[in-house]
Amino acid sequence: MPDSTPAPAPRPGDTAVYSERLWPAWWVWLVALGISGAGILVFAPIGLAAGYGAAAVIFALLAGGLIASTPKVAVTAEGFRAGRAFLPASALGEATAHDGEEATAERGPRLNALAYLCIRGWIPGLVRVQVADEEDPTPYWLVSTRRPARLASALGAARTAR
Repeated sequence: MPDSTPAPAPRPGDTAVYSERLWPAWWVWLVALGISGAGILVFAPIGLAAGYGAAAVIFALLAGGLIASTPKVAVTAEGFRAGRAFLPASALGEATAHDGEEATAERGPRLNALAYLCIRGWIPGLVRVQVADEEDPTPYWLVSTRRPARLASALGAARTAR
């Protein structure tokens, strides 16, 4: 289970070795635009202004939801953050990068039900991070990333630096 204690507050000199936001892909924004366009069809019988207003409100709500749910992935000297979860550097195990069919297999047939997931369907790559804490029932973390090799390398460096 991800550590429920809050992560240490960032110190002024504490810089991220690796940092990435898992922003939605371009096509997700098109889907949000299409859904909001349906507001025009629904409210046009009342009036075109109501239809366009509803479309704008729907798009603003969808965009706000997408932005608010965009997790940050970061590796610092303190540990690894994936979304709201934090894994201290002392609990970092081996990190392996997966892309293509390997990533699909990790998310599917090879997935352990106890694993912590911070995955996004629109990001094809992922990194599997073993949890080295014997008392933690979570065997590993699966985290989406657009640069799996760089994230795995940063996690390996953070692991050996502890």
